Parts: sequence; structure tokens; C-alpha cells
Amino acid sequence: MKNCLKFYIDGEWVAPNAPKTCDVVNPATEEVIGQIMLGNARDTDDAVSAANRAFAAYSTTTVNARIELLEAIQETYTKRYEEMVDTISSEMGAPKWLCKAAQAAMGPAHLGAVINVLKNYDFAENRGNVTLLREPIGVCGFITPWNWPINQIAC
Repeated sequence: MKNCLKFYIDGEWVAPNAPKTCDVVNPATEEVIGQIMLGNARDTDDAVSAANRAFAAYSTTTVNARIELLEAIQETYTKRYEEMVDTISSEMGAPKWLCKAAQAAMGPAHLGAVINVLKNYDFAENRGNVTLLREPIGVCGFITPWNWPINQIAC
């Protein structure tokens, strides 16, 4: 059984402000396969504040540095591919063949697509007397559905 009882906030694993767990159930077998910690508004605020602090430095990184970071993530994901297949299969209740061929495959595929776009994207565009500059504007948050989790996260 895997348990995720801390949150990764501001570069470290931290306990939640108001500990409350939730069982992770394999929908195919109805077996409890782990526990996760549920966050509250204060945990969310802590994470958003940390992300905003990190954004100040990250937003000034070069495109090449971002590509290197994405390539490192892609490499680590690929090394842990079978673990991703097993985790997605048990958390979604999907057959392993589907997770291996499609679900888990979305991560490296989407990362590769983003890397290719970054290598060729024109962040500065001259329009007459002005230059249109596309740059990071801030932190975003999202909630992903359970049925295609890596697809949503990697996009």
C-alpha cells in the first residue's frame, strides 16, 4: 500500500495544516491501495505562495534552461515508466495494457511535444514599430480528472 501523507511545498515535504486522510481505492477491485492526505485552504495558500516566490526566479530562466528541465523530467519519467504504468492502472482501475500503451505514454509524448515547440517558438515578434513579447505571467492551478491523469498534468 502506498501512502502520500505529506505535501511537497516550497522545496520540501511538509505535513498538512489539518491532517485528514482519504483512502485511494482501485475502482476495478474496490481494494484500498493507499492513503492520501487531504489539504485545506491554508495548505493551498501555502502552496500558491511558494509557487509565486519560485515564479520570480523561474520566469527569468532562458528557453534553453526550461528545455533542459523538461528533458530531465522526461528522462526521469521514462526511467520510471513501469512504475507509472502500475500506479495509473491501480488508481484508475484500467487494464495495464491500456496504461502502458496510452495512459502512461501520454507523459513523455506531451513533454516531447512541448520541448519541440519551445525549440522553435518565436517568443518575440516584430510588428511594425513594436515588438510583441510573449512571457510568463504567473502561477496557475488546476484540478485533474481521474480518468486521464497524466494527460491533464503533462498538458
